[in-house]
Amino acid sequence: MNATAPLLIPGLGAIAPDYRGILSDVWGVLHNGVAAFPAAHEALTRFRQEQRGTVVLITNAPRPSEPIHEQLALLGVPRHAYDDIVTSGDVTRHLLASSTERKLFHIGPERDLSLYDGTGLEIVSETDANLISCTGLFDDETETPDDYRDQLTALAARGLLMVCANPDIVVERGDKLIWCAGALARLYEDLGGRVTQPGKPHKPIYDAALARLQQIQGADFDRSKVLAIGDGLPTDIRGADAQNLDVLFITGGIHASDFGPADTPDEALIRRRLAEEGFSARAALPRLSW
Repeated sequence: MNATAPLLIPGLGAIAPDYRGILSDVWGVLHNGVAAFPAAHEALTRFRQEQRGTVVLITNAPRPSEPIHEQLALLGVPRHAYDDIVTSGDVTRHLLASSTERKLFHIGPERDLSLYDGTGLEIVSETDANLISCTGLFDDETETPDDYRDQLTALAARGLLMVCANPDIVVERGDKLIWCAGALARLYEDLGGRVTQPGKPHKPIYDAALARLQQIQGADFDRSKVLAIGDGLPTDIRGADAQNLDVLFITGGIHASDFGPADTPDEALIRRRLAEEGFSARAALPRLSW
């Protein structure tokens, strides 16, 4: 991060010529869980068309990537805005399929059960389980992590490993913040439980996303010309920073209230927060636009 150059930029177009590939977060960048942000998907479309760049979406969605295409279309994100998707569900499924523990207790809503298709795992009660997979809260509209404290305390006492399919603590849903699986994983660790998380900010999902980017670009792939875009400091920014990727920080997502008015954030506050966290960013925008 250059301390003299402006951090806040007019739009992605100001730095796009420096890059050949983008790894973009989805929730909080392209949509808020209720509707798409048109300026955001238009920016990615223009990057693909005008810069002939490649866009791979990298998301902590706890489901495999196949149904995420349809979900994005229903929210209003067009297919021409990106080349492919890599999800935390993809890398989690790979990890679970290779586990020697085969009796799985699932914590999360039924809509996430497709995560286990093809893994050969047996979904069992918590009493019979020797492995836990957490994709979220059963009812994230009404529950909080503390509702799970007694259950997680008992599971932690048995020494069961929890595989967390979505390391996000919270996400936007419309104008609310909703608890995610990462909040349960954090509590489980606090209670002495063992947790592994393949999604952002951890290495497995970046390995998969960069491999997909390289597969698409072939001989043109250059890691130094990859830009990561995200709104979450503990996940998107921490993960990209650990991979030595340039970062475009979207300040109007889950941290919007930290930087003054959401549409006109205070650059000094952004710089201070990044410094406190020990992260760097190439640039920042309130919301992704061209």
